[in-house]
Amino acid sequence: MNPILLQQLMGGAAASGSGKSGSSAQYIILMIVLVGVMYFLMIRPQKKRQKEEQEMRSSLEIGDEIVTIGGIVGKVVTIRENDLVIETGADRNKMKIERWAVNTNRTKAEQHQKEVEAAREAAKNKKNKKLDKSDSKNQDNNDK
Repeated sequence: MNPILLQQLMGGAAASGSGKSGSSAQYIILMIVLVGVMYFLMIRPQKKRQKEEQEMRSSLEIGDEIVTIGGIVGKVVTIRENDLVIETGADRNKMKIERWAVNTNRTKAEQHQKEVEAAREAAKNKKNKKLDKSDSKNQDNNDK
């Protein structure tokens, strides 16, 4: 094989083996950085989501409207340690489901949505009041 081609394939290191320790150290550092990036982009957010889901499932109360992972919508009637009894449909059929099968708590989600909308509205009102005050100051300065 051509020595120049071999040198290019080795990443600039000589074919005799010089420079291997530098390239292996770079490789190790690159792997550590890659593992760190994967942790912060993939593993950490997944654990955070799992923790939030576990908190949601443990904070279920009687009367909450839930949706299961299978798409069944019902209202919680009884809460036990590992399972729930929910009421579904107009006939008020009761079903026993495992706690892990709860996908979302509609009652809490609706409350959260209302809180977010109220906070947005309050911020908008506050911004409008600031604009009104600055407009009135500008008019007073123009009148003088």
